Amino acid sequence: MDYALARHNMVESQVKTNKVTDERLLAAMAELPRERFVAEEQRGVAYVDEDIPVGRGRFLMEPMVLARLLQAAEPEADDLALDIGCGTGYSTAVLARLCGTVVALESDPGLAGQATALLADLVIDNAAVVEGGLGDGYAKQAPYDVILLGGAVAEIPQAITSQLAEGGRMVAVVADARGMGKATLYTHTGTAVSSRVLFDAAVPHLPGFEKLQSFEF
Repeated sequence: MDYALARHNMVESQVKTNKVTDERLLAAMAELPRERFVAEEQRGVAYVDEDIPVGRGRFLMEPMVLARLLQAAEPEADDLALDIGCGTGYSTAVLARLCGTVVALESDPGLAGQATALLADLVIDNAAVVEGGLGDGYAKQAPYDVILLGGAVAEIPQAITSQLAEGGRMVAVVADARGMGKATLYTHTGTAVSSRVLFDAAVPHLPGFEKLQSFEF
């Protein structure tokens, strides 16, 4: 399979046609070997416009959704970013092309090890994979200019929201009880974090972000 051609077609037919115009983002997605981040038997479908499972409830997010989320976050060259639920590290690799430093958080040791190895093999030296509970974020390196949640969540814990820097942007797909997802941008300004719905998005849930049930009397 001609992966370079597949990358080109993905950018031209899936990403550019869906309102993605950021040249740095387009270049990153056109250059990074997405097929390396899936199992060998899945490489033939690495560039389709679907979510690709990589195990343990993680997946490579549909290219269009990932691209639109990242474009909305407006990453800058000196930003510090947090990638929550990085899986095998594809989203981390894209972020590393756009930001100064990326912290990739993964709770599964096997996936964290894969991501670390792949990033090293691709000589991406401005990203580091750390292990920990996804719902806690990674306060040790906070605050972050950009936070990406790698899947749909019912709600975002305060522990993560509090790790946004002043002027920081967080992007996530927030899904309701029926599973309807809304890509959402959160912005930290002053003492408040505001949110704005960007577009409808259907992506798998990120484990560990289920909404807590409240008691009814």
